[in-house]
Amino acid sequence: MRLRLLLIACLFAALPAAASAQGKVRTLNTDTGSIRVTIVTDRLEHPWGVAFLPDGRMLVTERPGRLRIVTAEGEVSAPVKGVPKVFAQGQGGFLDVALDPNFADNRLVYLSFAEPGPGGASTAVARAKFENDALTGVTVIFRQEPKVSGGNHFGSRLAFAPDGNLFVTTGERFEFEPAQDLSVDLGKIVRIRPDGKIPDDNPFVGQKNARPEIWSYGHRNVEGAAINPETGVLWAHEMGPRGGDELNIPQAGKNYGWPLVSWGRHYDGRPIPDPPTRPDLAGSIRHWTPVISPSGMAFYTGSLLPAWRGNLLIGGLTARGIVRLTLDGEKVTGEERISLGARTRDVRQGTDGAVYALTDEENGKLLRIEPARAPE
Repeated sequence: MRLRLLLIACLFAALPAAASAQGKVRTLNTDTGSIRVTIVTDRLEHPWGVAFLPDGRMLVTERPGRLRIVTAEGEVSAPVKGVPKVFAQGQGGFLDVALDPNFADNRLVYLSFAEPGPGGASTAVARAKFENDALTGVTVIFRQEPKVSGGNHFGSRLAFAPDGNLFVTTGERFEFEPAQDLSVDLGKIVRIRPDGKIPDDNPFVGQKNARPEIWSYGHRNVEGAAINPETGVLWAHEMGPRGGDELNIPQAGKNYGWPLVSWGRHYDGRPIPDPPTRPDLAGSIRHWTPVISPSGMAFYTGSLLPAWRGNLLIGGLTARGIVRLTLDGEKVTGEERISLGARTRDVRQGTDGAVYALTDEENGKLLRIEPARAPE
């Protein structure tokens, strides 16, 4: 009897762990079939960006100012040493992370973050070597000018073009009109070399009262950028105000309209002229009202989810999941909302062909998305 009671006690003791393990995996139905969503870890504080190391581990930024290493099995490291100081207020903090295209040889990583300084804070990009699981030789290669007060609209994503140049997206720091001012970096997408120098063929090089790093302007808050693998061209999305999120293909020197025009309205209900009223300004290829609050973006090129190949995947904060777009060249032909039940800050394709997503929560999650069944 005593042995029997002991066995029953052991069985009940194991139940919470089993239930917890089952809770880490769920199956969702999508338009292209069932997918399995696995919680790799739920021990991240407001994670923002993820980059995949050659050894299968991942670098993940946390908005409060930390960089973590996460293994495929979900082990989370102590904070990586050597990170720059960040302005961790409001929407500010650590933002994106990207590996140099030649990382295997030079071990260089790039971090975007809200940088404190005289006048407040602004978006900055630092480059450093990642060796022995620490950062060394941290150097700021871009600073958004000027620094202003407040904690809104820092952007920011990093995207390396095929020519090796680096695109950095920013926000207008909730200052509105500076997005139209070429003498400041607010509300701009900038294009720099990996060492921070300015490419000679940037559109405003040599133009008086214009900053030479600017690629395009008239942007509000750009939290998603990716290079189209078929064309090598930058795509980006930005958050609208009360309505009017946009997907754009930012071209050199073009003005994307904010705050002169928008598909949305101001938060107090005041109208903003619609984009068609200004045909001299560049237009979006898609817009959303109500908003999806887009953050993070990736073109899917893998074979693990063959029905998604060639699709554009966008993380949605308000959408609380992934917005999957089908494309025909530069035209969006379809859309599916895949609910993950949480504000989704970033979405990327992993080196294993799975899709990875970060949730913007105090107990933020890194999710792995793959077919519910292995491809035949």
